[in-house]
Amino acid sequence: MQPQETIERFGYRQELQRGIGLADLVFYGLVFMVPISPFAIFGDVYRVSNGMPALAYLIGMIALLFTASSYAQMVKAFPLSGSVYNYAGRGIARPVGFMTGWAILLDYLLAPTLLYLLASIAMNAAVPAVPVWAWLIVFVIVNTVINLRGIKVTLSLTKVMIVAELIVLALFLAAGVWALMQGKGQGFSFAPLFSADTISWPVVFGAASFAVLSFLGFDGVSMLVEESKGGSAQVGKAMKVALILAGVLFIVQVWVAALLVQNPAALLAEGDHSTAFYDVAAVAGGSWLQHTTSIATAISWGLADTLVAQVAVSRLLFAMARDRQLPAFLARVSVKHSVPVNATLLVAALSVVLGLWMSVRDDGVSLLVSMINMGALVAFIVLHVSVVVHYVLRQRSTDLLSHLIVPLVGTVILVFVVINANVMAQRLGLIWLAVGALIMIAVYVRGRRPDLSGFTQ
Repeated sequence: MQPQETIERFGYRQELQRGIGLADLVFYGLVFMVPISPFAIFGDVYRVSNGMPALAYLIGMIALLFTASSYAQMVKAFPLSGSVYNYAGRGIARPVGFMTGWAILLDYLLAPTLLYLLASIAMNAAVPAVPVWAWLIVFVIVNTVINLRGIKVTLSLTKVMIVAELIVLALFLAAGVWALMQGKGQGFSFAPLFSADTISWPVVFGAASFAVLSFLGFDGVSMLVEESKGGSAQVGKAMKVALILAGVLFIVQVWVAALLVQNPAALLAEGDHSTAFYDVAAVAGGSWLQHTTSIATAISWGLADTLVAQVAVSRLLFAMARDRQLPAFLARVSVKHSVPVNATLLVAALSVVLGLWMSVRDDGVSLLVSMINMGALVAFIVLHVSVVVHYVLRQRSTDLLSHLIVPLVGTVILVFVVINANVMAQRLGLIWLAVGALIMIAVYVRGRRPDLSGFTQ
């Protein structure tokens, strides 16, 4: 980390402890994305992509690589916790920063709830005697206790979890390839990646908007820049490495799974396809692999992913509270463990309340997915715009590839994804932004504008 990246020049004190290396950041990003996350949503991605799930994930990865490039540029300019909230607020204007932070909050606040709910439903299926609400509370308590112990404890545990996930994935791929060689499934083909008979760009981009859910979390790495030993350069590199690794793993596993689908027509029809991947695992390796993949999904979403999701959203709440955009108590940092303790506890409480509410709704999972994706995509679009405004318009940068072409291409791709997203997601996103606008107006009327006087060009 270069001396000029110290946060004191932005008017802040260094309260979070710097002790995270590149490997830790990559592991953090991978755990947040969950290497086996397609297990849980494979059936839906297969259906909305017309049997081309590998193509949906490929487009999602390419789109977010452009986004990762813009993140790397903005974290270099503003190496602060808060991610797009700080980048848009300092790169464009303070009100834009608030609204962008509000948009990404839709992702960060609801992501832990969705993950806890999915994991609890899966564990209830495995152990019916324990109700969904009980599993949800257990997951929240365990993760909160771990996160309150400090970021190093969190990262140490996530390393163990990601190794376990990769072992399960390797078992599935080995069994799946062997099953294909034995004549099971449809045999090898490029159909999961490209099928001239069924492809249409609205379908592909609509599927990509769903597949993006698996990638959400790579951006959470930027939240740890104030705790990174290597500063912004290390964070930017970690985001790209984690995104590429996850993308390759996602594409390979859904490709193999798509080739093993026994009844493609049934899977392309409307209906509940939540067990589609586990059914494929049974074809590949039998009931033992079916149960192994389902339990691994529950644990990885309920413990590993939610563990780091809670870290990310607590840092965003901390950053916004530090700038007086949220209640000041959320900016309190534990002296002993160097974590935003009140923000972490608030996230835990919200996860329990929202999780219990959504658990009794028939559309709880789909509603959460729609809202999370829309919040993230809107924030990513503003991120690209902030790169152009800050570097090209303000600083007259001559690096047009990094500061103009890449952000513009990234914006165009994401706009196509948003346009082809679920209509419900679009409406909920607009409602959330409208609520944020009202809150921002109230904050400004009360004279609580963010103090960004510490910014230096």
